[in-house]
Amino acid sequence: MVKHRSWLSATAVAALLVLGTGATPATAGAPADVGTAAATAGCGKAPALNTGTHTISSGGKNRTYILKLPDGYDRNHPYRLIFGYHWWGGTANDVNSGGSDGANWAYYGQQRLANNSAIFVAPQGISNGWANSGGEDVTFTDDMIKQLEAALCVDTTQRFALGFSYGGGMSNALACARPTVFRAVAVYSGAQLSGCSGGTQPIAYMGIHGLGDTVLNISQGRALRDRFVKNNGCTPQNPPEPAQGSRSHIVTAYSGCQAGYPVVWAAFDGGHTPGPIDGCGCEGWQTWTAGEVWKFFSQFSGGGTPNPQPGACQVTNTVNAWNSGLTSELTITNTGTAGINGWSLAFTLPGGQTITSGWGAAYSPASGQVTATNVGYNPGIAAGGSVSIGFQATHTGNSGKPAAYSLNGATCTVA
Repeated sequence: MVKHRSWLSATAVAALLVLGTGATPATAGAPADVGTAAATAGCGKAPALNTGTHTISSGGKNRTYILKLPDGYDRNHPYRLIFGYHWWGGTANDVNSGGSDGANWAYYGQQRLANNSAIFVAPQGISNGWANSGGEDVTFTDDMIKQLEAALCVDTTQRFALGFSYGGGMSNALACARPTVFRAVAVYSGAQLSGCSGGTQPIAYMGIHGLGDTVLNISQGRALRDRFVKNNGCTPQNPPEPAQGSRSHIVTAYSGCQAGYPVVWAAFDGGHTPGPIDGCGCEGWQTWTAGEVWKFFSQFSGGGTPNPQPGACQVTNTVNAWNSGLTSELTITNTGTAGINGWSLAFTLPGGQTITSGWGAAYSPASGQVTATNVGYNPGIAAGGSVSIGFQATHTGNSGKPAAYSLNGATCTVA
């Protein structure tokens, strides 16, 4: 197994913290999210991307990632999509290969446990890190998702991110900036190193940290955790942690969290590593962390998302058109019995229509199959409540309305 304790020095941490506090990931232009569940453009087609290293242009730079397709890839089966972010000084290849432990530790052990039920991606950070300057690494992730889902069959309710140390900081940044894109994240020995743009909405969150971490103190991991304890509506507590010298771990699932938004905290008596083994000061692929993370991620299989049920939403759309333009005013009503915190409305614009501006939501892309995602001031729709959004668009003769809408993957009735 690749040794982890030397991956981050104390001097390096100080530099990272300076970078991390200044990073401000962009929030616009996120890829289509849970609103298009299990219906990516790549479904039903021969895969346009294969296992191996790929290059993509993002933010004016050539970026790379390694893709691992499941054995016997089925073009008609929507797969989980799991991103594994490397530590500072590590590489995408370290995550993809599993280092000296090989396939047993690839993607922090998740590839082995997934048993060909997931597509895995190992992105490569700039200078082997995730400074996320100006949000460029969040944008890189957006661009990878767009490319992957155009080429492969992905269940868009089943996107996950995990990483260790700097990679944990990057996974936390995605939890902050893309809570409706990713279903859950797991942060190993992390800290706020890659910024936290947004950070006000719920997302399923798991944190793992060592009591004796001298690189990123456990207090930093607790601070990341507590943000999502609050966002997810969980009952605050000081979860139990193992005694010094016990060489053991304790996993705590918070109570009182909103349905579908659990928070889990795992503390262990050890240092800066993603692979601690109980009973010794050693590490390896036999660690308990792999199984706990897989249990956390896989609980959401089968569409187990905090989405409204079909028929639990209604959309009205009033269009005012002129020669070559139109405005569209939409009202989204939650007709279900539970509140929604974090939403995305998916619809397909008639041919020739292109959005030029909008209000009440972030729209991406500007034409074709569009996803309107809530903005910072309107993430919640109470049971029986509504939210109003709208946009202005140009058209080439067809000023009609979309035929259908889905809210967080659930089909809405059209008033």
